[in-house]
This record gives sequence, C-alpha cells and structure tokens, in this order.
Amino acid sequence: MTVAFGWGPVAARALAPSAACVVVVDVLSFTTSVGVAVEGGTAVYPYRWRDATAAAYAREHDAVLAVGRSEATGAHPWSLSPAALRAAPAPRPGRLVLPSPNGSAICAEAATGGATVLAASLRNRTAVAGWLARHGYGSGARPLAVIASGERWPDGSLRPALEDLLGAGAVLDALRALAPGLPLTPEATAAATLWAATEDPVAALRGCDSGRELYEYGHPQDVEAAAELDASAVVPVLVDGAFQEAP
Repeated sequence: MTVAFGWGPVAARALAPSAACVVVVDVLSFTTSVGVAVEGGTAVYPYRWRDATAAAYAREHDAVLAVGRSEATGAHPWSLSPAALRAAPAPRPGRLVLPSPNGSAICAEAATGGATVLAASLRNRTAVAGWLARHGYGSGARPLAVIASGERWPDGSLRPALEDLLGAGAVLDALRALAPGLPLTPEATAAATLWAATEDPVAALRGCDSGRELYEYGHPQDVEAAAELDASAVVPVLVDGAFQEAP
C-alpha cells in the first residue's frame, strides 16, 4: 500500500496499521462539520457512540456535547449539522464532542495504529491534498489511506454513499495532480477518476440518496454547505483525541 482507498470502519481497521496517515471522508455530516467547527477555533472530539456515555465523555473533557440535527435548539445549537455549526457561537470553552457512528468510529480505528488522522471534505479537499503532498504522505516511506465513511442500512451494515466516494476521489485527484507519480491502488485510482469525470459534482451531491434524504428531512442547508468546493483552507488533524487546525 502506498495510496489506498477503502470503505468504513472495517477498512480503517485493516489499512490503518500499514498507514502513516489516514484521511477520513464523511461529506454530508461528520468531516464537513469537523472542518466548519475547527475553522471557528473549536477543538472537536470525535466519539463513536450517541448514548449516555457521550455525555460522560463530554464532561470528562470539559466540552459541549453536540446533539442530533432535530434536537438542536436556540439554547443548544451545536449538532451534526455543518450549517448549524457555522451559524452557532463557538461553544465554551472551545471544545465540542461530536458523536458519529461512522466518521468517529473510523477515526477511532485509524488512531489506534498511531497514524496521523485528517478530516477531509469537498470544502477542504485541495488544502488537504496540499498538506499531504508537503509532508510526503503517499510515498513508500509514508503510506496513505483514504477512507470513505458511507452510511448504514437498517441492519447496521455499510451502505456505500456516492457523496463520500466523490469526496475521497476529490482528495485523491488533487493529490495526484500535486504529486505526479504517486502509486495509487486500483481502488484509489478509480475513486480519483470518478471525481475527475463527474461534470457537476454539486448536482450529484444534491441528487444522491443521502442528499435527497437531507432535503426531505428539512436540512437542505447542510447539502449546500457540504457542496462549497474548496471553500476552506483549514486541515483538521487529530491530536490528543481532538481535531484541531494542522500547522
């Protein structure tokens, strides 16, 4: 493996031990929300369970616990919604716990092997690729894995999601442009090629299953926020359990 691509926590568990860096991509929720929060100066603690233990984890880290999109209120506007996070004031004291059974679970799997973990989305795909290229990730000495989060079917199994395939492909396509000659696996090449061949990625984001679901559930602003291609230069990196802006 030099530049590999995979899906979900199981792929993260398999690829992370051989990777120097793992890039997590969850376009319509987790990593876009992480990016927006970190842009605002908030440290984001990923947490894989949305249950009573999440509140205890937030108290342990003196952090605010994000709630589900439908649970957000004027008094507690912090949720797994990038649009809501952008509109909300920074939580005090600047720390947010973000539960996510997909994105956070991948981060946990990736971090166990000691790899550097980044959060990527369409909003910062070029910034992430530039950071990777500057630090030599994707080389034989510093292998790279890009993990698309995907969604879940009702039985809990992985549901591959177009938006995350496009997000991963966007990062990989930008990286191969900045560092020509990096050996991508066939899976990584296919993801990058799909992104390059997509004439209107914003329309694809709006029209894919997950995008339509957010429109139907009354959260179109989250799709629009996630579709802001290259709107951010911030690269969130996981340090001591929290995402913060990479130097």
